[in-house]
Amino acid sequence: MARQDAVKCLRCLLYALNLLFWLMSACVLGVAAWIRDSLNTVLTLTAHTRLEEAAVVTYSAAVHPVVIAICCFLIIVAMVGYCGAHKCNLLLLSWYFCCLLVIFCVELACAVWTYDEPAVQRSDMISLKSRMPNYGLQRYQWLTHTWNSFQTEYKCCGVIYFTDWLEMTELEWPPDSCCSNQYPGCARYAHYHDLSDLHQEGCGPKIYSFIRGTKQLQALRFLGVSIGVAQILAMALTLMLLWALYYGHKCPVPNAVMDAPKDPSATSVTGST
Repeated sequence: MARQDAVKCLRCLLYALNLLFWLMSACVLGVAAWIRDSLNTVLTLTAHTRLEEAAVVTYSAAVHPVVIAICCFLIIVAMVGYCGAHKCNLLLLSWYFCCLLVIFCVELACAVWTYDEPAVQRSDMISLKSRMPNYGLQRYQWLTHTWNSFQTEYKCCGVIYFTDWLEMTELEWPPDSCCSNQYPGCARYAHYHDLSDLHQEGCGPKIYSFIRGTKQLQALRFLGVSIGVAQILAMALTLMLLWALYYGHKCPVPNAVMDAPKDPSATSVTGST
């Protein structure tokens, strides 16, 4: 009975861990997609600068195709582990353990390989001004759209201050995306009447803070560490379950009839007596 109770407990723990793998893998994929969208915008604005290199160093591990593939594969492996624990199948459980071990080694290698501190300073923000003269040009509509999207989303204007647009371009007033309340011609009105309607903070510090790391990146790192710890625990529980099943020769059957059938010969002897 003690062995059967231990097997039941191990199976329940593996069920919970596999469910946790599904949830955490889905969260990693969602956060990585969210980060990739913002990262593409930052890379467009920081192209050919040191800030671009720093952004790639910081977020390469978060959006690397290998990491995405590992999360997808982990979802499949978790399904195999669930089936193996449910059916008490030694082959499935062995395959499950080996896959978890390989995934853990790959994750550890990726973490060591991509770990690096971005070499970026606040003075590097000035290099963003080199991307401003192309704003509004017909052949750089994609860059114009990126500037407008970033200034609207992060509520900033220019690199250091909104006057950067007047210094680095031929514009007479900042873009309308600098307005707190946007409407056609809002920047022109704010420039001549009320400068408080323009975003007072530059986009340079916003990009610098993004490169140094965001809350989304911290959440992704926390999920990665949690998945690694859960994998170690799952491998240990799988080994224990394999040992219990191998030496127990059978898996406990739920709602099994515990009473042994009566011996017919013993019944006949009792009747004759």
